[in-house]
Amino acid sequence: MPAPPDDSAPRLDAEARRAVPPEPTGAACADPLETAIRLDAALGEIDWGALPAGTERDRVAAPSGELARISMGPEEGERVVLVPGVTGSKEDFILMMPLFAAAGYRVESYDMAGQYESTAAGPENLDPPRDRYGLELFTDDLLAVLDAGPARTGPAHVLGYSFAGTVAAVVAARRPELFASLTLLSAPPVAGQSLRRFKKVGWLSRAVPGRALGTPFVAALRYNVHRAPAHRAVFVRARLELTRASSVGDILALMKRTPDYADALRATGLPLLVAAGTGDVWPAQTHLAFAERLGAQPLILPTGHSPCETAPHQLTEAMLRLMRG
Repeated sequence: MPAPPDDSAPRLDAEARRAVPPEPTGAACADPLETAIRLDAALGEIDWGALPAGTERDRVAAPSGELARISMGPEEGERVVLVPGVTGSKEDFILMMPLFAAAGYRVESYDMAGQYESTAAGPENLDPPRDRYGLELFTDDLLAVLDAGPARTGPAHVLGYSFAGTVAAVVAARRPELFASLTLLSAPPVAGQSLRRFKKVGWLSRAVPGRALGTPFVAALRYNVHRAPAHRAVFVRARLELTRASSVGDILALMKRTPDYADALRATGLPLLVAAGTGDVWPAQTHLAFAERLGAQPLILPTGHSPCETAPHQLTEAMLRLMRG
């Protein structure tokens, strides 16, 4: 879920540094976290519509329809699946994907049903057909994506971003054998009416029905009320031209009924990371409390709702440490 842009140069704060154990350093070995901080601080203007060199495109058959996917990295590498949130897309991870590929992983991301290039996927394609995007639609689609991977790579390291964090967590709690680790990025850290805990507009979610929230939500993005950088705003507007408004409204309605999966997820014993920014739509302390309840490593970065865009090196480094144990 998009949020106001981050004005400060991303850097790892004290909570984040405690979240991941330090690696040995020396004259000939720079701390990877410090290197990640410098690389994130040096990020310039990004063409979000331009895919990295070596990117492969295809479409995955899922219960809701065909989902647009991009992949890169060695086919024999361990699998990493990055799932974007509402009004997002696979392009939200184009700064992270080459980092995983360079580390020897096979990394992929896909547009969820109704979003961007998966706009044709929807509840009317289900058997039997339905008239709304439900949580089961998204969880079954993720299961289809995970099942579509080459068996030789084993379970996947999965990241769920914002609403997709709920989707991925529900699937992990039910089918932990498909997961090698799970990262919840800026995911709803409270069950039930999670939108009410928004720091700035939580009151609006109490006054407006879930589906009706889609219209002002999309309008805010289209007119760039959060003042995102011009190059980012251009891509977001182009993406919204394809994204189904009904899918946005239905997802926001689902976020008012976020399931309480914490105990079931903790019981799986999976390696877990809860990552968010100090400027996220939910307070950082709420994310930290959620991480403690899950038994997850916490990662709090001085960014907004989208560390995958503003602190990709730091987020990737934290995930790699989780994934490598």
